[in-house]
Amino acid sequence: MLENVLEVGQQPEALIVYASLGKAARDWPAYRAIHDALQKLEETETLVIQSGKPVAILPTPATSPLVVIATNNMVGRYATPEVFYERMAAGQTIWGGLTAGAWQYIGSQGVLQGIYEVFRAAARDPAGRLHGELRRRFILTSGLGGMGSAQPVAIRMTGAVGLIVEVDRERVRARLAAGVVDEAVDTVEEALRAVRRAQEGSRGWAVALRGNAAEVYPELVRRGVTPDLVTDLTAAHDARYGYVPAGLEISEWVEMRDREPDRVIDRARTSMAAQLRAMRAMQAAGAVVFENGNNLRVQAQSTGVTDAFEIPGFVERYIRPLFCRGIGPFRWVALSGDRADADRLDALASSLFPERPEVASWLELARRHMPVEGLPARSCWLGHGERSRLALAVNQLVAQGELSAPVLFSRDHLDAAGMTHPFIGTERMRDGSDAVADWPLLDAMLLCSTGADLVAVHAGGGGYSGLMQSAGVSLVADGSPSAAQRLRAALDADTGLGVVRYAEAGYELAATTAAETGIRRIIPQ
Repeated sequence: MLENVLEVGQQPEALIVYASLGKAARDWPAYRAIHDALQKLEETETLVIQSGKPVAILPTPATSPLVVIATNNMVGRYATPEVFYERMAAGQTIWGGLTAGAWQYIGSQGVLQGIYEVFRAAARDPAGRLHGELRRRFILTSGLGGMGSAQPVAIRMTGAVGLIVEVDRERVRARLAAGVVDEAVDTVEEALRAVRRAQEGSRGWAVALRGNAAEVYPELVRRGVTPDLVTDLTAAHDARYGYVPAGLEISEWVEMRDREPDRVIDRARTSMAAQLRAMRAMQAAGAVVFENGNNLRVQAQSTGVTDAFEIPGFVERYIRPLFCRGIGPFRWVALSGDRADADRLDALASSLFPERPEVASWLELARRHMPVEGLPARSCWLGHGERSRLALAVNQLVAQGELSAPVLFSRDHLDAAGMTHPFIGTERMRDGSDAVADWPLLDAMLLCSTGADLVAVHAGGGGYSGLMQSAGVSLVADGSPSAAQRLRAALDADTGLGVVRYAEAGYELAATTAAETGIRRIIPQ
């Protein structure tokens, strides 16, 4: 998995996996030391990694994690972008992203179903004009990076027509060559013509426009163009390293961000404000508009856009009912690299949940639309009890020799118990507990106590500094009875805590889910 995140990563030569700064290891000596340690690690040892650097191998019981990782966790007052950049420049820390520094990233597919489900939910938003239908509708978004490149695939899955703005010409070319987008254009006029042509057809279509969202979005407003749905998935969370200011070529931006970082940050935030004001104008004109979790609203608000949060966040608006049921972005990886194993896993998962036919429907869509990146993997939104049911069935297949190698299970850190982020996963919680970070920390402790193979605790870096705490987990189904015990205990504790977290916050659906699934909540009288 450590090697795989680099194979499918954005800048593997710099150890950057995605999101401009999300790294797999602190530097190349640290990477090589981690690699060597993993090859020699015994069952009764645990590799300890501090902010991307291995620091020790300690003797532990055989039921303990093989790897524990803590990345960029700072005492509150010091958890600022300025301190992060200083420590990063000194070679003392990294931002692990959500899944980069925990070696759980599986390429753009990792967020594909999340984007697809959000688009579908947005189509049903009563505030908009879509009435549940996305076919031939016009979706405007931006960003074709490690996560953003899932957007055109999700758009095609829905049958919509997408215009994706991307500032990096080379990235546009690469996505076109890989078939991620269907065509690429250089001007707004060409883009609008391409969108109109595609809307006359009968299938989903994705157009990439080489341009800066801070310029293209306002230009569309000036032209009176109102898409049906508008969002953004640039790396706006980091004003220094993630978002190219309007008026700068990429080469100029790269040179300036280290020489004049304050100026770059100011210009980037001004550009983000221009983009967000345009999104607000489209919202006022009838478009369904939401932020996709990249802190664009926070950045724009810091530059004087006082109504930035009139645009809703995607979790609060569309995903929270799923979290209340423990449903979130689960994933599995065929470690053999064999497509036959991956197909067997898809078939198994499709058959296990007849009470949720949307699972089989999703897996069929994913098989048709998602190219393999690195090791064959799949992301599928499963809930409390469902993840362990699948994992135990897979473990049995490994034991019987029906799969040619073990299978790794993981999830995105953006999960019911796995993340606190008051502007993403835990925005506007019913009880006001948006910033309470106990839950991901409790989650990590439970995962260690239940014998997960890898447990990670990450905090934010760059523009996410001081805004995020998350926990991640990886478990390997190797066919053994002990693996079966760990899989059941860890996966059920992980999702169970998520249901409890939302029940404690006052969500009736979570309380009902807990009662129906036998979670033993304690409610003091």
